[in-house]
Amino acid sequence: MLDPAAYSQAPKKKRRLSPQARSMEMEKAVDATPFIGVTTNGAPEKGLYEIRSTGVSTAPVKKAADVFLKSLSDKQRAKTMHTVDDSEWRKWMNQHFYIRKGVGFDEMDETQRKAAFGLFRASLSADGLQLTRDIMRLNHTLGELTDNFDEYGEWLYWITVMGEPSATEPWGWQLDGHHVIINYFVLGDQVVMSPLFVGSEPVKAESGKFAGTEILQREQEQALALLQSLNEKQKSQAVIATDKPGNNNLTEAGKDNAKVEYAGIPGKDLNAGQRKALLELIGLYVGNMRNGHAEVRMDEVERHLDRTHFAWVGGTGDDAVFYYRILSPVVLIEFDHQRPIALGGPRVPGRRHIHAVMRTPNGNDYGKDLLRQHLERHPHGD
Repeated sequence: MLDPAAYSQAPKKKRRLSPQARSMEMEKAVDATPFIGVTTNGAPEKGLYEIRSTGVSTAPVKKAADVFLKSLSDKQRAKTMHTVDDSEWRKWMNQHFYIRKGVGFDEMDETQRKAAFGLFRASLSADGLQLTRDIMRLNHTLGELTDNFDEYGEWLYWITVMGEPSATEPWGWQLDGHHVIINYFVLGDQVVMSPLFVGSEPVKAESGKFAGTEILQREQEQALALLQSLNEKQKSQAVIATDKPGNNNLTEAGKDNAKVEYAGIPGKDLNAGQRKALLELIGLYVGNMRNGHAEVRMDEVERHLDRTHFAWVGGTGDDAVFYYRILSPVVLIEFDHQRPIALGGPRVPGRRHIHAVMRTPNGNDYGKDLLRQHLERHPHGD
């Protein structure tokens, strides 16, 4: 399958492809590959997800989506809405060149932008909304630093809506753009918010319109503190490589069916304080969704804590450059200090460029397993 992450290191001939051609390659690869989900061996573990009531209302999300869609023109609405099982879900890209679908913030008027942020506010926590906005702002900072607002900017982000917003039928929405992708699936009062991709280059605006904006520092420092809390025996389990010459994320765009083996130290080998710290670290990512649904999700994560593995690549000092992965049957998180791309410099990973991904393994990214179960109970046309 096409690996979008390889574009940055591709031969010159590949890099000369137009954005349209590169986007078409990615989309053809998605269409040609049936969805399985992230697994350890290509076969999803069964019985992990079920349709049930969470007791946490999604009515505010539906209401906000209705307001947003109503704010659009007929033409905008037509290109924004897709069926709930459309492959458009999987056609996201964290790189800037990709030709997006849906309605862009750059074409919205102020009323439409307000409605779009209303949808985010209803769906995300305060932290999740802040992170999303700050990534958009840092994309403006990147435009300032590169003098390239054709490719980078605060408003170069697009929204699509899958299915009709409903209290009972499956639907969802997606935000797609450079360094932030949110997939938000809704079925009744259940929510699946993955794949989630967040990152930036630079990670902090040192100057310019949004000077002082900075992201992903807690995700960086709390992970390092957890690693440093391990004793030598535990650390020998967790650290799977000390050298980090390149990028390490395995499950970015186009990697819906990645095979990721368990590695590192399992939760059962951590002490009580370390287990708490691991849950708190996971909570930083899960906590980007509204609090009630985040609590439901964390309950699901905690049930599999013994099988949750924490793996580390890179240094372990206070200023270390590193990659870490958290993998359980129901959550996958990757954090990676990346090589510079737009800002140049030596082609070695550093703290100025970060990518982080959260997925729901074993077939429930995009709420696919819940959707499958729903359609088995309620086939189309019934």
